[in-house]
Amino acid sequence: MSVEIRRGTDRFLTRNEGVVTRHSFSFGGHYDPENVRFGRLVCHDDHLLAHGRGFGDHPHRDVDIVTWVLGGELHHDDSAGHRGVVRPGEVQVLSAGAGVTHSEVAGPHGPTRFVQAWLTPTSDGAEPAYSVTPVSLAPGALTEVARLGDAVFSVARLGEGDEVRLPDAPLVHAYVAGGALTRSSLAEPLADGDAFRITDVSGVAVTAAVPTELLVWSFV
Repeated sequence: MSVEIRRGTDRFLTRNEGVVTRHSFSFGGHYDPENVRFGRLVCHDDHLLAHGRGFGDHPHRDVDIVTWVLGGELHHDDSAGHRGVVRPGEVQVLSAGAGVTHSEVAGPHGPTRFVQAWLTPTSDGAEPAYSVTPVSLAPGALTEVARLGDAVFSVARLGEGDEVRLPDAPLVHAYVAGGALTRSSLAEPLADGDAFRITDVSGVAVTAAVPTELLVWSFV
């Protein structure tokens, strides 16, 4: 049983023209053998793109990619013929399966911030699939927004003083994507970019110090 705190200030940082990425796990030239995955979660990146900037065509295979936009809009185009524009309040899921090439670019009207998670799939070689789904979040509570086998992605938009109980699951990754959590028995206050990695601990509740957006992966 453990509760690990990962501070945003300790995350790997990549800067390119018009692109800033904070990595939760080892990625590309950033490598830490003690920090390569958390269950099926192998990538959890927080991207900030200038308008019109992003990632040109690049391939993926046998990975499920879940994208949550925090601000602006993200334009997606892939080799399987899928096109989409993802905005706050929508969840995008791309299952690369047997292989797909795609691009991700910020819209033309301002910067775009999004958090993207990559998960190992439950089976390899499937037909690529894509969806963008509107989500209605319950105020002050965790709302399930995507489920991929035993992996559940939930989001909470909390007002100051709102308390939410994290899922009781063998593995829970809770990321502060804006705002802050109050000090608790688990840690000093958590701020934007900080995260909990919780293993086999139940009954964990957190409280928002200010309006806060919390992104939670649970693996059951």
